[in-house]
Amino acid sequence: MTDTFPRQHARTQRFTLGEPRNVTVTSDGRQVLFARSRAGDDPVNCLWVADVASGAERMIADPRALLAAADDADLPPEERARRERLREGAGGITSYAVDEHEQVACFTLAGRLFVADIAAGTAEPVDVAGPVFDPRPGPGGDTIAYVSGQCLRVVDRVGADRTLADEPDLDTVSWGSADFIAAEEMGRYRGFWWSPDGSQIAACRVDEAPVRLWHISNPADPSQRPNPVRYPAAGTANADVSLHLCPLDGGPPVEVGWDRSTFPYLAAVHWTRAGLTIVVQSRDQRDLEVHVVDPRTGATERVWADHDDVWVELVPGTGRLAGADDDADHAMLVMCADRDGARRLVVDGEIVTPPDLQVRSVVSASTDRIVLTANPIDDATVLHVHRWTPAGVELLTDEPGVHGAAAGGDTTIIRTSTLDTPGARWHLPSGHTLTHTAEQPLVTPNVMLAPHGERVGATALLLPHGHDGTALPVLLDPYGGPHAQRVVRSHNAMLTPQWFADQGFAVLVCDGRGTPGRGSAFERAVRDDLAIGVLDDQIASLHEAAAHHPELDLSRVAIRGWSFGGYLAALAVMVRPDVFAAAIAGAPVTEWRLYDTHYTERYLGDPERRPEVYDANSLLPLADRLARPLLLVHGLADDNVVAAHTLQLSAALLAAGRPHEVLPLVGVTHMTPQEIVAENLLLHQLDFLRRALDLPADADRAVPGGA
Repeated sequence: MTDTFPRQHARTQRFTLGEPRNVTVTSDGRQVLFARSRAGDDPVNCLWVADVASGAERMIADPRALLAAADDADLPPEERARRERLREGAGGITSYAVDEHEQVACFTLAGRLFVADIAAGTAEPVDVAGPVFDPRPGPGGDTIAYVSGQCLRVVDRVGADRTLADEPDLDTVSWGSADFIAAEEMGRYRGFWWSPDGSQIAACRVDEAPVRLWHISNPADPSQRPNPVRYPAAGTANADVSLHLCPLDGGPPVEVGWDRSTFPYLAAVHWTRAGLTIVVQSRDQRDLEVHVVDPRTGATERVWADHDDVWVELVPGTGRLAGADDDADHAMLVMCADRDGARRLVVDGEIVTPPDLQVRSVVSASTDRIVLTANPIDDATVLHVHRWTPAGVELLTDEPGVHGAAAGGDTTIIRTSTLDTPGARWHLPSGHTLTHTAEQPLVTPNVMLAPHGERVGATALLLPHGHDGTALPVLLDPYGGPHAQRVVRSHNAMLTPQWFADQGFAVLVCDGRGTPGRGSAFERAVRDDLAIGVLDDQIASLHEAAAHHPELDLSRVAIRGWSFGGYLAALAVMVRPDVFAAAIAGAPVTEWRLYDTHYTERYLGDPERRPEVYDANSLLPLADRLARPLLLVHGLADDNVVAAHTLQLSAALLAAGRPHEVLPLVGVTHMTPQEIVAENLLLHQLDFLRRALDLPADADRAVPGGA
């Protein structure tokens, strides 16, 4: 059967298979560990190590050799939840952890624990009381801690396995795992941390008893019992999260003390030889503090506090203490803060990056160097790697594109993605590149980027290859919301928009107000308004593009999106039918009272105190205004944006007598990793757009990657 882009896009999991990922540079800077599948259509990741100097690679662990069946049928529920929070669709070794000196690596397969000898390149199972989740070796590599169900356990290399923390009489309490809000919204996927000397573990205790119980069912199989989930919806109770120091000698856990009533969110935990720190945040997210923890008593001392009248942003990698070669005699605090309109690196209270640079993350930190990612505040389409030293800030990448990094010792390796080259490449300082086996996409972006202007955000316009200048229907393809960008100088980011363009559309992608990278005011412009202002930016971008490209037919404009983009698409046809002729809304948030606390309350506040703000941002009161074709798509197993969002909107539309279409995806969560679903979902959307805009089917259109 002839290959097509939708089939290839689904088979390769959006061209992520075959790319090195989970990259770790060893502390001596001589080796790089990473996961990668053998080919671009192989979903099973193996564990590899590469020599930095020579670039030579060798496999450490192959799931197919370690297990008779390298599938994910027996994953524990905690691992399934972790992958959903990370939007992880691959299988095999999707995460691993190493000891302090990178001699051993541990990982799980089908809920079983495996330990690999990195030097020997061998791996073997360890028989423990599974199923195993998130195993992590101690600093010396001779003891491994892991989560099994609701308890935290430790096992030594000879198989002596015991419980470190557990409360079996309380079925709502778990030890060592991240709570839903931490993993979904705060970027904290871990729930325990080894002390540098290996004598104790700092572990989260999560009590979900206060959280409202919801049920997610499988309507396609009425014999199945609904799956109960604790979902902290806006304005309702969160899980009760505390941190405890658990000694390995069998002593009782010691609770870490901070004002949890004022700062209930445990955003980050860092334990280096320079000290143990925690980052905590208030419920309204206007205040953030960093505390140093006494590892003997659990007492804390505040060493940083920040306040913002709108919200304080959480920046990955910050809140840690860095010492010279991890020497505790001198330690400096690495933070970020919004100052003078930009997010800036702050070292021991001193701002060290300029106001024209927007810091996005801290990759690694010591007293003599900090590796970070940042973009020029006037161009969020790029992301560069920088290095701070006491002498100043040095740019490590300059090619226009999206760059990332991993660092260890004196070695920094760079991940580069550009518009011209498919996928991303990891470059070693020696000039070698980690092997990349991802497939070559069947489409090539034909894209024009426009920078941010006074009235519009950064935009990407994609036209069909070989277009003759005749009028084209327009498809807006945004995400459009906070914490995500679509208009970036990355080849793979433009593949699906280009496929739609090659079916006969002018495709427009815009990052308007609220999207990251453009400074404090631009991000905070969505406070209290996730709807009209954001939509106005999409429309301004459309008109700006049409002014320069008369081939855009403004009488035939459609919009598609997923998650926040789905919300935006449905909103567009309801409130601006004069602009939009049709919409596809995938997994849309239709009623913000049904979405989670940390995300929603950051932008809209408490629904009990500000019901009018929630009403103004809800799609449900707008149901009687729908006058254009609308396709609603939703995974019935979604535990992030639950299917109730689409079902409630559909019910309101039906009650208002407004025709619409609903496509339920059986067994699908917020992501669509299933190959057959992902492929046919693209084709179904194309069919809907052609029907809604009264376009010819043209299924045999001879274009690259055509349907």
